[in-house]
Amino acid sequence: MGSRLLFRQGRIGGPKNVLSWLSSFHHLSRSLHSLPFATVNAEEISGSQPAEVENFVQGNWTKSKNSNEILDPLNGEPFIKVAEVDETDIQPFVESLSKCPKHGLHNPFKAPERYLLYGDISAKTAHMLAQPKVSDFFTRLIQRVAPKSYQQAFGEVYVTQKFLENFSGDQVRFLARSFGVPGNHLGQQSHGFRWPYGPVAIVTPFNFPLEIPVLQLMGALYMGNKPVLKVDSKVSIVMEQMMRLLHHCGLPKEDVDFINSDGKTMNRLLLEANPRMTLFTGSSRVAEKLATDLKGRIKLEDAGFDWKVLGPDVQEVDYVAWVCDQDAYACSGQKCSAQSILFMHENWSKSSLISKMRVLAQRRKLEDLTIGPVLTFTTGQMLDHMSNLLLIPGSKLLFGGEPLENHSIPHIYGALKPTAVYVPIDEMLKEENFKLVTREIFGPFQIVTEYKDDQLPKILDALERMHAHLTAAVVSNDPLFLQEVIGKTVNGTTYAGLRARTTGAPQNHWFGPAGDPRGAGIGTPEAIKLVWSCHREIIYDFGPLPKHWEVPPPT
Repeated sequence: MGSRLLFRQGRIGGPKNVLSWLSSFHHLSRSLHSLPFATVNAEEISGSQPAEVENFVQGNWTKSKNSNEILDPLNGEPFIKVAEVDETDIQPFVESLSKCPKHGLHNPFKAPERYLLYGDISAKTAHMLAQPKVSDFFTRLIQRVAPKSYQQAFGEVYVTQKFLENFSGDQVRFLARSFGVPGNHLGQQSHGFRWPYGPVAIVTPFNFPLEIPVLQLMGALYMGNKPVLKVDSKVSIVMEQMMRLLHHCGLPKEDVDFINSDGKTMNRLLLEANPRMTLFTGSSRVAEKLATDLKGRIKLEDAGFDWKVLGPDVQEVDYVAWVCDQDAYACSGQKCSAQSILFMHENWSKSSLISKMRVLAQRRKLEDLTIGPVLTFTTGQMLDHMSNLLLIPGSKLLFGGEPLENHSIPHIYGALKPTAVYVPIDEMLKEENFKLVTREIFGPFQIVTEYKDDQLPKILDALERMHAHLTAAVVSNDPLFLQEVIGKTVNGTTYAGLRARTTGAPQNHWFGPAGDPRGAGIGTPEAIKLVWSCHREIIYDFGPLPKHWEVPPPT
């Protein structure tokens, strides 16, 4: 009951421009019959009424002899039973992928009508997600398995809906746009085409249960591939329900397989099925193992120890403090784009920035899920990391550093107040400290440091030494400062200017790392073409032969 109360209290308003119609949710019917695709009701999932998650392979929903009981992240009750496939039962998935040829389910020369089909599927699904009762269903379901505020969960649904709108109608076939170049003689032309890989795999994490898998899945399908999709079992119920919605909107049932399994089983499937390309979003450790196992046939969006640099021009302190709070602590810091470290110019440290950040962090509470369970670090692990940081000379706790109180979050998860630790820049840069300070803690935890004008080269050195280059923010309206920092860094998604942030990736710009040829993007036509297709050149050479042509001498 406690978790359901928290859940209902968590249904606070979404973005301002949708508050008026979000309020209508209170009188919407909770009947499953109002959603023809749904097999669960988010508000009713509990230890006494557990939900079940199935697999989908070769056009059919299937159960499994094994069941993984997922604990409610708010009270520890087993509340979802996930039918997980083990290594002995992967053969149907291997066979399904093997039926897809390397040239894919469609390409510019094969079944081009399927480009139009997927434009229609996108339009229908976007229309469904725009309906308040459908949007609310997925928002609440996300909250149940990856607790975050209603606004944060709704934002995920909103971005997904807008992405599908973007690729409605003719937009899918525009992804396969080709180009031609005149040849050397009459009848010769070269044409470049975007070509699918055929059988592919997608592995996605827990923190965005809807947005990441949908955007990558649809990108793979748009380009003509046949994917097998695995989502972290803790949250896979969200994508299972989305698969049912996609089928309802016309997705051919043979086009996608959906598997629940542990990591070892999925690794075995990838090795046996040998997909032509795998998209992995998750930890760097697993990413590097897969890159080796799959012999480089992989695209990655792995860890992000994301940085923000505040330039010397101090202005709009309230706004910058609010963005820092959102970047570091929204979704309890469980975003691959979360602000992990803040480099503030000494001018900012003389302002009220830190005190305002402290006040904003203290507003967050479990009741509305603006702070909540951390699903990959325990409370003890985060506190141990903080203690190790505080052993560094000159370091200090700025705020937080204590467990959440009065909760029933299970011990396998973390429950920590929003935390910030200050570490002096010179100490941070020491070889014995750098690895510790730049360790990514996937929770409500950030490092803060300070620099002077003549220490900017030290900041740039620190940024050069970091190994993850996903998002970054340079908060300044000084064009020369922006030019200096941007020109000497590499992060793939970098926000620049007074309103710069590290999080909030929408559907209207590239989101992904840079500096790694394996780097994957998401959300845009460029990202889809890069990740889910390769280049194929076809050179037409019809003739005619020159008059009086003769066989030339050997060369």
